Amino acid sequence: MSTREPIVYIIDDDQAMVESLLWIIESIGLRVKTYVRAHEFLEEYDPQQHGCLLLDVRMPGMSGPELQAKLNEQGLPTLPIIFISGHGDVPLAVRVMKAGAIDFLTKPFNDQVLLESINKALRIDKANREKRQECAQAKAKFALLSPREVQVLQGIVAGKPNKVISAELNISLKTVEAHRASVMKKMGVKSVPELVKLVLTNSIQEEEIEED
Repeated sequence: MSTREPIVYIIDDDQAMVESLLWIIESIGLRVKTYVRAHEFLEEYDPQQHGCLLLDVRMPGMSGPELQAKLNEQGLPTLPIIFISGHGDVPLAVRVMKAGAIDFLTKPFNDQVLLESINKALRIDKANREKRQECAQAKAKFALLSPREVQVLQGIVAGKPNKVISAELNISLKTVEAHRASVMKKMGVKSVPELVKLVLTNSIQEEEIEED
């Protein structure tokens, strides 16, 4: 199974609803996988799989919000969740949206509204995965830096001129320049703004730099 081809997961104990959702979603060429119970989905859940989760609020055993909370507790990348409910429960909708759900649809809902929500969820998941990959690559490059190069990088990110970095680290200006060039090469960038953006946008924070 390709992790690049998205899958829309449906978790709902209403068989008629599942069949209806299946027909609608497959009509636009998307792959679908269905579950009756939340724990069945959890047993097979693969965080690497691209897709989204269409989740009923009220189910026997583990409810939809309980599954959402469990996924969030795991600290793993989670699929975008669209909740579906037979009840217009505003406080619940607010709670699950605050917990990260991207939509809350009340039955019966318009087919087009559902498909637009699913497409939005898949776009969000794709962007999130690309961002995580970029972040992992940036941190892998950062791991190649020597302790001294990390110190120089910290100075660059703080906006300090080479002369200041040289004085603070008690090394020559030429050494700073050499380390700076090495940092740029290892991080795969050609300018200081590009380097700073790479560090700041990929969560290579000052604390992480200092720890090294």
